[in-house]
Amino acid sequence: MLEFLRQQLTKLLEERAELKTELDAVLTAPRAEQRDLNDEESTDFAEKRAALKAKDEEIEERRKRIAELEEDDKREQRVAELAAQYGQTGEQREKASGVSVTAEPATYRKGGTASYFKDLVRAQLQGSREATDRLVRNQREVNAELEKRALSTTDGAGGEFVPPLWMMEEWVALARASRVVANRLRSLPLPIGTDSINLPRLATGTAVAEQATQNTAVQNTDATTNSVTAQVTTIAGQQVVSLQLIEQSPINMDDVLLADLAADYAIKADVFVLTNNAAGKRGLLNVTGQNAVTYTDASPTAGELYGKVADGIQQVHTGRFMPPDVIFMHPRRWAFLLSALDSAGRPLVTPAANAPQNVLAAVGEINSEGFVGSMQGLPVFVDPNIPINLGAATNEDRIIVTRSSDVILFEGTPRSEAFRETKADQLSVLLRFYNYLALHSERYPKSISVIGGTGLVTPTF
Repeated sequence: MLEFLRQQLTKLLEERAELKTELDAVLTAPRAEQRDLNDEESTDFAEKRAALKAKDEEIEERRKRIAELEEDDKREQRVAELAAQYGQTGEQREKASGVSVTAEPATYRKGGTASYFKDLVRAQLQGSREATDRLVRNQREVNAELEKRALSTTDGAGGEFVPPLWMMEEWVALARASRVVANRLRSLPLPIGTDSINLPRLATGTAVAEQATQNTAVQNTDATTNSVTAQVTTIAGQQVVSLQLIEQSPINMDDVLLADLAADYAIKADVFVLTNNAAGKRGLLNVTGQNAVTYTDASPTAGELYGKVADGIQQVHTGRFMPPDVIFMHPRRWAFLLSALDSAGRPLVTPAANAPQNVLAAVGEINSEGFVGSMQGLPVFVDPNIPINLGAATNEDRIIVTRSSDVILFEGTPRSEAFRETKADQLSVLLRFYNYLALHSERYPKSISVIGGTGLVTPTF
């Protein structure tokens, strides 16, 4: 956290320097002409001075926060030195200092004795000092979106997590996909205090041309500008849990719920990145102006698909003037390529790139999601969250060829809260989790090629 805040402070100082340069630029002409500011300059000066003042306040706030954390680190270091000198370790050290040493195991870990949910309830609703101290030590970032479904101690609704002792380690986690595409994009922290992120863009550029003859006018073309906007969206959810389940369960419910919630948030964030179709929130499959590669075939073959992938790659080259760096596809499409054979019955996707026969692709790792190999010099990642119900017959998937660094995903820090008041009459606790994120996918639409059509229907093997 401290390092992250320092990075933010550095960025704020850079932004302040830019604002100061802009403010000085307003005064350049009046100083040179030894005159007062005109009306337009006065307005511009006031606006830039206000922006500079606001930036200074933001910098001071961030500096104070860093100073507080640095002071905490110094106290912790001093306590550690005293503990080493006088032999205090473990629990004794915690009692003496009220903080933990970073070398100790995580406070909320699977198999540990501390429960995140239990501490959240005790800290927020009962004012427990011990629970608050453990929550302060907890630096885990919890990504979560909760389904609106109440848990109780009734079998089928959470009661299975009050099992006999011999079953406590035998609970079965829900199988979920991960956020393969979202994790490959350029990731930045979400700026605070905004509901949209606007980036200026050069829409049309200047131009040069051969001068017709000496002493004649040269090419004069004015550049035009606009901006691209990413709207900040909220992914949120709530979960009603009985107080008995939190306080009386023989295992820590956060080991079960938080792992599942983080996995579900990963899916929702990945689906948002892939398929969202609202203005300012376009997923990769719905970016306006992208390269659309149509693959229509009633009897698709791996060889034909190989050519379409090449088309998608060259369109990024010729439209973005920079190379793509990744290929995304559904696991079933990679399996279709793995099943391809040449006329001699040999596989066209082999476990080694230097196989004796010509190949379409090379197997990298055996994964259900993530990196699986390479194709035409680009890494191939499979993502189960790529939809397979597209097209007229709702049975098509898509292949994405893109320059991932051109797409920016801004994400905030997930937040969690506990409310007992609204559910006090039924001895329940409402847990709420939410996070903010924004996607800039339309900075360079031509850096995204999407291959679709009837050639990508459900494959047969």
